[in-house]
Amino acid sequence: MVYFVGAGTGAADLITVRGMRLLERADVIIYAGSLVNPELLAYAKPSCQAHDSARLTLEEIIGLMRDAERDGKMTVRLHTGEPSLYGAVREQMDELDRLGIAYESCPGVSACFGAAASLNLEYTLPGVSQTLILTRMEGRTKVPERESIESLAAHRASMAVYLSAGMLPKLQERLLAGGYPPDTPAALVYKATWPEERVCLCTLDALACTGRKNGIRKTAVVLVGDAVAHRHYERSRLYAADFSTGFRTAEKEGERK
Repeated sequence: MVYFVGAGTGAADLITVRGMRLLERADVIIYAGSLVNPELLAYAKPSCQAHDSARLTLEEIIGLMRDAERDGKMTVRLHTGEPSLYGAVREQMDELDRLGIAYESCPGVSACFGAAASLNLEYTLPGVSQTLILTRMEGRTKVPERESIESLAAHRASMAVYLSAGMLPKLQERLLAGGYPPDTPAALVYKATWPEERVCLCTLDALACTGRKNGIRKTAVVLVGDAVAHRHYERSRLYAADFSTGFRTAEKEGERK
């Protein structure tokens, strides 16, 4: 059996309880060494074999899974963050389907949520934004034209941009061209929740300059939108005294203190 496990945002204690228990049971762990916190390997039993996938091809990764399955061993494929986001998991699953090897997925905490925790941020503030867009700039992996940065920026919703810290000047240009005003709040969060985390707050028109001054060129998520500044929002109606729910009856005007 193969388990695809999300390692979380970086801190070793931000893996899910289920993910931790799968690591404890694993006979083989294949982990993304360039991105996954190596402290997570401390959960593994002494007899577990660990392989860093940073130096492996897809065929070599599948070969390790196939060999483990042949020997009756349980494999954990440990991906950074949440495997369903930029995890290249589907191609591995398709190969396992071809080989008749069973697998399951265990979710993890993605970088944008680790960054939000570091900033005590709420992406979906009433009256500001009720949408969070997760996207990336085009690199070696193409992005469909209909999902261009400009077209997504036109919504002026909260946005988290992955895998783009090395292209900040171009990203800034395209976000502005799409419709975000120059003074839109932004944040550059390097290695969210890791001990070496760095958070840089700025406005969109200073994004590239901020990255350059702080030497941030990779392993960072870019947050853009008015919610980053958490100003000028409306309070949630859920907890309003004049709003009824299935658990609370709205107070009348004269009943309020």
